[in-house]
Amino acid sequence: MFPPATKKQVRDMGWQGLDIILVTGDAWIDTPHIGAAVIANVLMDSGYRVGIIAQPDMSGSEEISRLGEPELFWGLTAGCMDSMVANYTANKKKRQQDDLTPGGRNNLRPDRAAIAYTNLIRRYYKNTRPVVLGGMEASLRRISHYDFWADKVRRSILFDAKADILVYGMGEKTVLELARKIQQKADITDVRGICYISGQKPENFVELPSHARVSKDKELFRQMFETFYRHTDPVKASGLCQMQDTRYLVCNPPQAPLSSPELDRVHELDFKREAHPVHADQGELRALETIRFSLITHRGCFGECHFCAITAHQGKTVISRSQDSLVREARGLTRHQKFTGIISDVGGPSANMYAMECRRKAEKGACRNRRCVGEKTCTELPVNHAPQVELLDKLRQIPGIRHVFIGSGIRHDLILADNKSGRAYLEALVSRHISGQLKIAPEHSRDHILALMGKPRIEETRKFLSLFARTNRKLHLRRYLTCYFIAAYPGSTTADMQAASEFARRELGFIPEQVQIFTPGPSTVATLMYYTEKTFPGNQPLFVEKHPKGREKQKQIMMGRQKIKVRK
Repeated sequence: MFPPATKKQVRDMGWQGLDIILVTGDAWIDTPHIGAAVIANVLMDSGYRVGIIAQPDMSGSEEISRLGEPELFWGLTAGCMDSMVANYTANKKKRQQDDLTPGGRNNLRPDRAAIAYTNLIRRYYKNTRPVVLGGMEASLRRISHYDFWADKVRRSILFDAKADILVYGMGEKTVLELARKIQQKADITDVRGICYISGQKPENFVELPSHARVSKDKELFRQMFETFYRHTDPVKASGLCQMQDTRYLVCNPPQAPLSSPELDRVHELDFKREAHPVHADQGELRALETIRFSLITHRGCFGECHFCAITAHQGKTVISRSQDSLVREARGLTRHQKFTGIISDVGGPSANMYAMECRRKAEKGACRNRRCVGEKTCTELPVNHAPQVELLDKLRQIPGIRHVFIGSGIRHDLILADNKSGRAYLEALVSRHISGQLKIAPEHSRDHILALMGKPRIEETRKFLSLFARTNRKLHLRRYLTCYFIAAYPGSTTADMQAASEFARRELGFIPEQVQIFTPGPSTVATLMYYTEKTFPGNQPLFVEKHPKGREKQKQIMMGRQKIKVRK
């Protein structure tokens, strides 16, 4: 059932009031792909009365007060993305479209939404229940962080928003424990996965340099980030604290990830896979058509691409669902009145990480000085695509399902590293599970840039291109690649982009249309390099293109729309 969005709907549920009200910057889509919907369903499944306010009007009290006050807390999220990333392009121009807003116009999500929503609540409810921040925006802005749009180091969003608690990471366990403790009027300061404000430094916590110091000193900022990055692993991490004004930001250690059975249970809750009825007359939601009939097989990513926020939010550990659970969910799709027999995606952050994870990591935590993948694949990582091939075969055999597609991108280096089942997996994709195109992300062609990205060397891409061509010939098919590239990445010059463009034309056989200008989102390694103009690791001087015209020029070069003269 949908959580209520009006007082009438609350009464129709037979409730006299609400325990928790969730406010989000996205339209309300009830699927397991949307974090706010997951939290609502998990809370309701545990017996809590949850109401929702989606994309409230910021101009008055009518919408934010339409459900009254909650008994336990307000939960606020900017939505599936950081609101500044959602609202602005890489060159800081206002985005006109928004697939998570009814009608597609980007006119309902405020900038810095977590701050705006907190202020809206405080404006009409002076002494209200605790305000709890969550979601991607809160996670990535939980400590002092470089803000690309303001071009300065901002303090923790918990302080700027004047909220009470911040939940970071994937919040199911954390929110349930928090709700129980608030209900029991118990101390919440030992809940893992939260940040809170304190007048004192907690014992045995690692202290980061103060906000006042890191906001003025790039070297101290780098040291702060390095410590923060080391303490994102739930097995090894210590708690962190940082002086923000006269008070401390306290970040408890990360919450342990869900187990596979727990993740199964979350995804098998009663999601409607529809927009909330409150949006019925507001226009089409384009995002819904992409995610309605897709399956999430796992969460987390051991890729650690330096421009990606998944490490800081979902974590480095891949937790995979059971095949039985995924089959049950797929059977449920066939009973949906709008299902046409096509599952649009079976995947996760990288589709072919399903059922792959290092056992050592689960027991002892992620390696501090070794990566699972990158320039090479760790020999301790059990790379095996057979479980996903088996899963895809089981899904195809379900009555009512005509096609099962992989719409997510894949790690082509993992296919090459799998000598037992990698080729069979690729053949299965090419012959049965892509609708003409397979998505990969080389991102660049110069090895020194790829190293800064944490990506495989270009030789790995060349090997995959050859394997893909041989697979097409073997199967007598003509399938194609969609390749993603990043322009104006820290370290990349116009000459580097020209080389990448020539690589694409010469070895891919086309000029990619999927080229994005690097956006320095908060709390990524790449953003650290952008801000400090130093490599990480290494701390060596680094060229960074920061001028909007120069950044746009690199994109145009990559897309073959502009040539440069390289001096010999």
